[in-house]
Amino acid sequence: MLSMSKLLTSIILASSLLLSSVYAQSRDIQTKQVLSFLKNRISHNPNISDLSIKIVGHKALSHPKGWTAYMVAFHAKAKVRGQEKTVTQRSVYFAKDGYLTTQFISLKSGEKINYLITPKFKNSYYAKSNLLYGDADAKYKVAIFSDPLCPFCREFVPPALRYMSKYPKTFAVYYYNFPLTLLHPASPTIVKAAIYLELRGDKSIILRLYGLKMNIDQTNQQKILDEFNKQLGVHVTLQDISSVMVKDALKHDEHLGAKLMVRGTPTFFFNGVMDPTKNRYKEVKVVE
Repeated sequence: MLSMSKLLTSIILASSLLLSSVYAQSRDIQTKQVLSFLKNRISHNPNISDLSIKIVGHKALSHPKGWTAYMVAFHAKAKVRGQEKTVTQRSVYFAKDGYLTTQFISLKSGEKINYLITPKFKNSYYAKSNLLYGDADAKYKVAIFSDPLCPFCREFVPPALRYMSKYPKTFAVYYYNFPLTLLHPASPTIVKAAIYLELRGDKSIILRLYGLKMNIDQTNQQKILDEFNKQLGVHVTLQDISSVMVKDALKHDEHLGAKLMVRGTPTFFFNGVMDPTKNRYKEVKVVE
């Protein structure tokens, strides 16, 4: 899936933009203004065709006060180096009093506020195949998008999995593979090997991934598998990770991550809401 960040977002200036000379008097009017503005702005690009834009959610911000965050889904065809490609993307825009911007940064924390805006994790997203630990009917549902070679994932995910796995009546833990291919080229092969083993009933493989010592820049799949098999005492082949079931499982997780605007790993959702602290599970009173 090709990112629209350079093809579409570049058309809309990163600085605040005037939506119209008439300021929005209500959220409904403002929503229509945002949608109309984006459509008109992007459709003028001769390299973009079959453009579809939809606002899939919005959220009023408490800080900075008075602004509304809009989650916008784009789908279009774009000419890239002479070839036409289908591009999809979800982005966040902020609007207030006739102005639009793509980003807010906290001067206190340096955090980009748009990274904290995501759609809700719907009940339909809790797939049985992604249930790693616990009872599906548990009171607290935690969904984790992770790349086992990501250093931040290695810091947050293993302790979270170990802790929540002890309390199956309290937590239903859902795990979604989200390899960051550009940052960790070896990750997709490792993830597919783990999916293959998990599909065969080995749920323990997920936690074991975080102990692997791998060259994250390795791209030779056979060399990656050789090291994977050696360290974990398993036997996974290139044919195994090329199966339709493995590819479909990874595609499912990546597609859902894109839908939920997952921008990095690890990303935690706690009872349907993105948890920027990745630690809300620690606040729960557990049932033994």
